[in-house]
Amino acid sequence: MKRVKLIIQIALLLHFPFLLQAQDWFIKEAPLMTEWVDDLDVKHPLPEYPRPQMVRNEWVNLNGLWEFQQGQAGDELPTGQTLARKILVPFPVESALSGVMEHHERLWYRRTFTVPDSWNGKQILFHMGAVDWESELYINGKSLGIHLGGYDEITRDITPYLHPTGEQEVIVRVYDPTENYGQPRGKQEKPPHNLLIMYTPVTGIWQTVWMEPVSECSIKNLKLIPDLDGEQLKVTVHIDGKAANTQVTLTAKDGKRTVGKISGKPNTELLLPVKNPKKWSPDSPFLYDLVVELKSGDTTLDQLSSYFGMRKISLEQVGKHRKIFLNNEFVYNLGFLDQGYWPDGIYTAPTDEALKYDIQVQKDFGYNMLRKHLKVEPARWYYWADKLGILVWQDMPSANSYKHDPPPVDTQQFAKELEQMIEGRFNSPSIVSWVIFNETQGQKAADGTNLTRQMVDLVQKKDPTRLINAASDNIYKDYLGDILDYHSYPAPKAIESSTMATACGEFGSVGLAVKNHEWLPDSGVSGIMAETKEQLEKIYENYLLQLAEYKTTHGMSGAVFTQLTDVEQEINGFLTYDRIAKVNIEKIRKLNIQLIRHAIDRQVELIPNADSDAQTWRYSITKPVSDWTQPGFDDSGWKNGKAGFGTSNSDGTATNTPWTTNDIWLRKTFELNHSPKKPEDKIVFRVFHDEDVEIYINGVLAASSNGFTTSYVIIPITDEGRQALKLTGKNTLAVHCHQSGGGQFIDVGLVEIQFKLDAD
Repeated sequence: MKRVKLIIQIALLLHFPFLLQAQDWFIKEAPLMTEWVDDLDVKHPLPEYPRPQMVRNEWVNLNGLWEFQQGQAGDELPTGQTLARKILVPFPVESALSGVMEHHERLWYRRTFTVPDSWNGKQILFHMGAVDWESELYINGKSLGIHLGGYDEITRDITPYLHPTGEQEVIVRVYDPTENYGQPRGKQEKPPHNLLIMYTPVTGIWQTVWMEPVSECSIKNLKLIPDLDGEQLKVTVHIDGKAANTQVTLTAKDGKRTVGKISGKPNTELLLPVKNPKKWSPDSPFLYDLVVELKSGDTTLDQLSSYFGMRKISLEQVGKHRKIFLNNEFVYNLGFLDQGYWPDGIYTAPTDEALKYDIQVQKDFGYNMLRKHLKVEPARWYYWADKLGILVWQDMPSANSYKHDPPPVDTQQFAKELEQMIEGRFNSPSIVSWVIFNETQGQKAADGTNLTRQMVDLVQKKDPTRLINAASDNIYKDYLGDILDYHSYPAPKAIESSTMATACGEFGSVGLAVKNHEWLPDSGVSGIMAETKEQLEKIYENYLLQLAEYKTTHGMSGAVFTQLTDVEQEINGFLTYDRIAKVNIEKIRKLNIQLIRHAIDRQVELIPNADSDAQTWRYSITKPVSDWTQPGFDDSGWKNGKAGFGTSNSDGTATNTPWTTNDIWLRKTFELNHSPKKPEDKIVFRVFHDEDVEIYINGVLAASSNGFTTSYVIIPITDEGRQALKLTGKNTLAVHCHQSGGGQFIDVGLVEIQFKLDAD
């Protein structure tokens, strides 16, 4: 109903502009809006406590309507003035939910507030969750300093700048150069985009603004390191200010039951015992409660509540491969590429429930991991990742993302924001890997120096407890860190390493347009396109079967599918941009769980490929009559030839029969006397094709694939093909391959993939 009212309101304003005088602010309408807009309370947007691992009882949320106006370089501070317009904080100025939906490089924000009388005598801390990118905070006309960085929390003690009583004024000045400077910015770029994988920029306040009272000596932050093997939590309580005889007390709880307690000095590491710990994992995301007290003698100076998870992430040797282990067991990491963009709020989810949904739906899809791509989220997002249970590969937002002739990377600023990202999200058990660089973006300094070693050393020093993915796609061949990550579109590929865990950090990007749920109707982009939901599901199943083989034969530890949602002009999500599912979630869930929990025991060759035992086929390079796929077709006039068929320039193939024309037709009769041992075992095609291929079983189209492969891949058999296949008796296999240019090759085999549980 709210959406209907909103649309009517906008229509009235468009036809009757004079109404703007009475209604000077309203939510704008983006090309797509999510259902959570209906639940957005514009008087109290995002009212939840913004920092779940450092919760104090007293606080005030300052989100809501602020005054706003576009700024210019050299502007005078507009203190005591009413600004020209209004904006809904904390939604970025470019978003529909801000009520502005415009891009401005410079902004002014202003509002007034009062400090509760009960806070008298306390220090007042003013927090801004994140402001993109340069910000300067003013309280009652006085500057509290400039902050650079678009993803980290800004905290200032505003006590000395407050009036004794009454209204207080806060002003925030913002400058955001977006792609015109070498700062971390991720996927942000002003339109028209240099590449279609870039999105609307984000300027200004985009996370919750709030304030809280503390004592002159108070807790500044916590550092929590779970030691699963040692059955303890390593805790450092950092404090601000000084007081006599300060001591901290830590109490770990499982519900109402105390499981560990210790007291000691602040600013030193304390070992909090957690005997027989309940392990945190995606299957069982158990979180302990933590109470932290700071005292001076018998006087309580500060107290807050927190939480932690007992988990261990490590790299272990298994045979000739290094693999990712969680809690001393191998865990295959499978997840979405998660951009974290919203059509109505851009960087900022409309509600906390929306923020939670994006993580819950990935769990519903059966994934145990996600790669948070080139964005750092609000603290509550990591709370939901911790609570719902999903492994997070956390990207550092890149500098100079895909920009031609980019400005020099601000190396010092990149390092500073990298440190801030690690410090700000250090305590989240869900984060298991830091991804420093993505596809060379910002990886070289102005003088051409490769920054990988410098940044890897920084991260290792800052956080030796997690895995490091130094360069997702590793284009510069920097074999540093723990994870050797490569990208392959659309199908995944395998890579070998005896010293690093291997993973396909991006694959997929299969588009499917959904009418009325596109950002740009009829103009969405993707790597390859599916025509139907069923075709998209089949393509994905094919990719997962390939990953199952790579997991078994190449020791792969994980893969990341592009992507969770469509984003603006991209239509390659399993969800539309406004979060409508394009595929059967339960079907995808079953496929994902099978890959995560199972490995291939072996492949039974029913029709061997040329790289194993070259088979003889009947073939023709002249187009046959229409019934050539049928078992009774007379192919006696066709030639005999051994697989594979192609040209000598088909690298990595066993070319036994030359084929140089545009098309080739193949037929083979074979007999089976076979019964699968387990329900999860699958009979599939093993194919090397260059280019388009169609495969028929007993006259029924059983598989097809466009384009070309550079190695043997697994292709599932359609439901109709499985029904046509006789497990006992004689069968006919018919193949058509079409070539348009370049090298060419075709070889088709039939194998049964037999799975086993990883725990077996």
